[in-house]
Amino acid sequence: MLVGPGTTVAPREDIPANGGDGGALCQKGWTAGELLDIPDRLTVPLMRARRDAPLEPVSWDAALDRIAAGIRRIQEAHGREAVAVFGGGGLTNEKAYQLGKFARVALRTPNIDYNGRFCMSSAAAAQNRAFGLDRGLPVPITDIAAADTILLAGGNVAETMPPFVRHLTAQRERGGRLIVVDPRETATARRADLHLQVTPGTDLALANGLLHLAITEGFIDKAYLDERTAGFEDVRTVINGYWPERVERITGVPVPAMRTAVRMLGEAANALILTARGAEQHATGTDTVTAFINLALALGLPGRPGSGFGCLTGQGNGQGGREHGQKADQLPGYRRIDDPAAREHVARVWGIDPGDLPGPGLSATELLNALGTPGGPRALLLFGSNPVVSAPDAGRVQARLDALDLLVVSDFVPSETAVRADVVLPAAQWAEETGTITNLEGRVLLRRAARPRPPGVRTDLEILAALAERLAAPGRFGAEPAEVFDELRAASAGGLADYSGITYERIVAETGVFWPCPGEDHPGTPRVFLDRFATPDGRARLVPVDHRGPAEDVCADYPVYLTTGRVLAHYQSGAQTRRVRALVDAAPEPYVEIHPDLAGRLGIEEGDDVRVTSRRGGAVAMARFSTAIRRDTVFMPFHWAGPARANLLTNPALDPTSRMPEFKVCAVRLEKK
Repeated sequence: MLVGPGTTVAPREDIPANGGDGGALCQKGWTAGELLDIPDRLTVPLMRARRDAPLEPVSWDAALDRIAAGIRRIQEAHGREAVAVFGGGGLTNEKAYQLGKFARVALRTPNIDYNGRFCMSSAAAAQNRAFGLDRGLPVPITDIAAADTILLAGGNVAETMPPFVRHLTAQRERGGRLIVVDPRETATARRADLHLQVTPGTDLALANGLLHLAITEGFIDKAYLDERTAGFEDVRTVINGYWPERVERITGVPVPAMRTAVRMLGEAANALILTARGAEQHATGTDTVTAFINLALALGLPGRPGSGFGCLTGQGNGQGGREHGQKADQLPGYRRIDDPAAREHVARVWGIDPGDLPGPGLSATELLNALGTPGGPRALLLFGSNPVVSAPDAGRVQARLDALDLLVVSDFVPSETAVRADVVLPAAQWAEETGTITNLEGRVLLRRAARPRPPGVRTDLEILAALAERLAAPGRFGAEPAEVFDELRAASAGGLADYSGITYERIVAETGVFWPCPGEDHPGTPRVFLDRFATPDGRARLVPVDHRGPAEDVCADYPVYLTTGRVLAHYQSGAQTRRVRALVDAAPEPYVEIHPDLAGRLGIEEGDDVRVTSRRGGAVAMARFSTAIRRDTVFMPFHWAGPARANLLTNPALDPTSRMPEFKVCAVRLEKK
């Protein structure tokens, strides 16, 4: 429910992801209406006369003309690839699709990626490799409550996805059990029947160790492996090297706890294995998720009613945002941009020659680090992201943005990135525009505009259409969401993420439609993999993977592990939540969570300002003592800007497959400031 100025919000009761039983929202959801009327809301375009001049209000024509002229000038001097685009996992499906089309058709640049590369890319790569298809949850979220055992690796849903906890509560009430893998005793871990407190960066070794025990203790499903999978014997050969005592030395998890976890999974009639960012945001993230998939396949879970493997989506449209073309290597429908058949299909929908489509571009971290360098992009158009706070090695990213000839940011708040831009475009907020989003279970939902946008504000679709016109782009760039969605349907037809049978009318009538949905007479697909996997032979792939440890381990100079994450009251870079009074009151300041024993050895008292230093830079925040964290590890939330920016410290080392940065572990030293 949304009403007038001073907007109030209420959960939809018909969407199971809201927690069931009348629906629920977290604190961020309940207070989201306040964002619509914040005092520093952007409502007029801003522009600098020159790089060292202040941002000043200008007309839309002046701002768009400046952008178009800058793009033409830079591309004429440096080539089409000198202009880049950066998107966000919170954009609607229509905007994510149009952004990808704009980059490839209007700009003809290969250089487009998005902040979802920081979020879901390793899980996506692992699921594509194993199953031939990436959908966060391959089953409806209501299956959570029916599972006898759930293993959750690297997720603190009690703080990051509170409505999801309702499903865990329902699972517990019917006698189900929960296993949590996390270096911290989080609010979620405290709910668990078993907490496996791993050393940061060792989740892969733990998953291999659990599979070793599943094999030796007779819990694998041999008939399932023979009928529905390939590659198990190669995996078994690697797993022989992960005997329990070795895994305990690597991970810090006691052997009896590992045995208990395997029995809980192996004896369950229905079981789910789920991963989240804690297991995925590593330079070995794809292999880590693969190791948990191997465990799930060996137990016979994926594709079995009431069981399976899945990963929890992190952003507002984290699932849909990665399906329709704003990734560097992707075209709509989850098609590969280097696939000739995919290029021909999408080019036909767009009315261009397939040869005019660029190839793959740089992934997010590589793109940001290349900005303003010799041979790198000279201009960046940024929609729905705040990399000055959210990107790894954020100090370097800030310097790269400052080196650009042209930085354009579309946003509704003056974020830490927006205030560095040459042109800032005021964009409509979530309640002021219509569009679709796809939730973690693959259900496509329609979010209708609930109130008019402020005068002078435009939607991202309108901005892209206006720029495409100024650049004389071929084809049509619609500004109306329904028109863009119909084109998205056509472009996705026949792809892995096939939306061709989904219409706005069906979404409303059916309370969302699950993809793939290849025709308007198709019911949608709430459960994938029931009959076959999306591989050429229909079999899932087990892939051998070895533990390699973090890209940067502790040493004499940097003897402590740092891990980062979220807190209940804030979200992502905090650009929005730090503007909501109730959320600021709930979590007013950044901190370093440190075990009292470690603090004692370093002469730090609770409440002291602590300088945390990595090989990339330093951050300062208040010490907060907790026995919930390991003695060799500290934790910092990443929602704050300024001197407490956790991502000034984090390691941009990349997973070789997904190009995911290693947010979750790096080596630091601490000292009282």
